[in-house]
Parts: sequence; structure tokens; C-alpha cells
Amino acid sequence: MNNGTKLAMGIAAISLLLVGCGKATSSTSSSKTSSAALSGKVTAVGSTALQPLAAKAGSQFTAKNSKVNLTVQGGGSGTGLSQVQSGAVSIGDSDIFAEEKAGIKASELTDHKVAVVGMGPVVNKDTGVKNLKMSQLKEIFTGKITNWKMVGGKDQKIVIINRAQGSGTRATFENAVLKGATAVKSQEQDSNGAVQKIVATTPGAVSYLAFSYFTNKLQAVSVDNVTPTDNNVETNKWKIWSYEHMYTKGTPDKATAAFLKYMSSKDVQSSLVKDMGYISIHDMKVSKDAKGTVTNN
Repeated sequence: MNNGTKLAMGIAAISLLLVGCGKATSSTSSSKTSSAALSGKVTAVGSTALQPLAAKAGSQFTAKNSKVNLTVQGGGSGTGLSQVQSGAVSIGDSDIFAEEKAGIKASELTDHKVAVVGMGPVVNKDTGVKNLKMSQLKEIFTGKITNWKMVGGKDQKIVIINRAQGSGTRATFENAVLKGATAVKSQEQDSNGAVQKIVATTPGAVSYLAFSYFTNKLQAVSVDNVTPTDNNVETNKWKIWSYEHMYTKGTPDKATAAFLKYMSSKDVQSSLVKDMGYISIHDMKVSKDAKGTVTNN
């Protein structure tokens, strides 16, 4: 090999090395740009029924998008709707349609349905009651039935634990069960979590919870011999259910839009939703509008 050939090969090798380095630098730079592209602050406030799912999904989302500051808080559906309408938060979480809440201009908000939640009556395990007629459930919460022995249970006073006014869980329950009748005055609690603890420890207590808050410390009650299960919600055989809505006002920023897209992704809908006791919007065999009209999909 002569000196000219050696020189040419050396130049070629150096050129290839530089090209390779250039590609690696470009790739690294692109990766950094991609990971840094999504940033901002997202605040979701409202429904305590949706809060556990939103919080868990939020943790997964920020693990992949570390420059996004995402906060999920409760406060009730009414709070979520009013806060997003005022522009105070990015997302208003709600168990009810915006059209159902007085003072909310639904036409100014965009609805993103991210899950379905079944809700049902729960009692203290010592009451001796596992099934009620819908008419009996209505009479309990309107104050006409006051002792569990009147519905086949213990000779024990009924203690009603209600959700606070503004709660989407309460609105959903009353729409399905009371159908316009006035609930009896009773103790009120702000969250599913508080209700869960009080019913479990209070003799004679009755309330209602999202399925995701059912535990073996409580007795979930069937209604008209229909059990509160996901499958029964999906066909509307179980009547007490609602969508979990994430409302936005105007055009969401990139971080908010990305989080909403993630909530509808396979990662969330096919695994997290079901693992946490919710129902995927894709599994519903029926649809329900703001007026409560149910139609087959």
C-alpha cells in the first residue's frame, strides 16, 4: 500500500467518524428536545369520586413528562365546575353534566368523558340488610322508613349519612333514587372517603358510595335483587351511575391537552381504569345524556 492510498483511507475513516458523531449528537439533541418539549402547570379540581383515578393517572403522566407540574384536588363536582368556569383551574372534575349544575354556563365548557363510575347504597355490616327495593331505598332517604326492622333487618335506628350539597355523587344518587323527592335532613360529609369511614364505624348507618370506595368493611346493598357490578352498569341494569367528566374552558394549553389525551389512552382505559374500580368509557353498551335519557350504543 503506497502513502497516497494510506492517506486517502485515513481521511475516509476520519470522515466516517465525524459523520457518526454528528448523528449521535443530533439524536441526543433531538431526544433532549422531545423530552423537554412538554412543560407547564395543570390543575384538576372537583369530584372526589374521580380524584383517585385522576391522581394515579397524573402520577404516571408526570413520570413520563417531568417538566409538567400536575396537581389533582377534590372539593366536589360543584367546586370543579365553578372553578373551571372562572378560569381558576385547568380542569374541572365532575360526576355530573355541566348542564345539571345551576349557575354553570355549559356552552362555555368542553366535556371530556374519561370513565364511568357506578354508585350504590352501603350500610354498616351489622344492620342485617343486603337487598332493598328501590321504593324502600327512596323511603329511607326521605325519612319514611326509620328502623332497619321495617325492611327485614335489625331492630335498629337508621342513621343516614348524606353527601354535601354540590356533590356530584349525591346528585347522581338522588336523580336515580329520589326522582325529585326531598331528602331528609341528616349528617353530611364532603367526600367519599369520609363517608366510607363513618358508615363502617357507625351502628345503623347508611349512605352511598362510588364502587371504587366499596370495601369489605361495608355491606354493599343490592337494589331490586340487582347487584352493584360493572357488568350491570354497562347495560344500565344497575341504574345508579354517572360519567366521570373532565371539563375545560376554551382551548386547553399543550400540557392540559396532553394529559386529557393520556386519560383516554389504552394505558389508562384498558388497565388503570379497571384496576381502580372504574369502568372504561369504551365498555359501555349504553349512553346517557344530561337529561338522564339512556340509549343503546
